[in-house]
Amino acid sequence: MWNKPAREELAKLPAMYSGEDVPLEEKVIQMHFFIGGCDWFATEYCPEDQVFFGFAILNGDLEMAEWGTFSLKELSDLRIDFAEVDRDLYWEPKKAKEVQLIAQAQGW
Repeated sequence: MWNKPAREELAKLPAMYSGEDVPLEEKVIQMHFFIGGCDWFATEYCPEDQVFFGFAILNGDLEMAEWGTFSLKELSDLRIDFAEVDRDLYWEPKKAKEVQLIAQAQGW
């Protein structure tokens, strides 16, 4: 993975399940990962399991995009030819409803 988040950066993310009472459109997207037409938007993190909760869009398929968990290890290991998953270093945390791809996929 290019620009893999450091342990200190991951420690700043909200704990897994800490936002259960927050409506999906109000969840704050803390990190964005991408490769090709795939995007993963992380809202929460569990350091013990190295798992994020967030929104995933695979191959640009907004109809099948969904909320769920995804693994840091799996993102780190994913390679397509010479490319690796990258983390958006310029990402500024924002509510899910403010992320165009998520809003479009969710019909907000």
